[in-house]
Amino acid sequence: MTGNKPSTAQDLVSDLDPDDAPDLSAPQWREQFDRAPVRRGRPPLESPKILTTIRLDADVLEAFRSQGPGWQTRVNEALREWLQSREK
Repeated sequence: MTGNKPSTAQDLVSDLDPDDAPDLSAPQWREQFDRAPVRRGRPPLESPKILTTIRLDADVLEAFRSQGPGWQTRVNEALREWLQSREK
């Protein structure tokens, strides 16, 4: 019955021969690595958020924080809704 057992990642790794791996320190690989662009971190946003300091009443802050993670996003949404209501 073991012949029908699905293969696992460990089975695949154990079948690999380390001598089959290319030598990545060879000049041809070094050149390719040197030409490859280095991209670190998240891609830049079109309109990134701006870090600022704002003073809020304790009860307002507690009300947003009591709703759990994402309270800063909810404050931003509330301010955006207020701005949109004033445009009309």
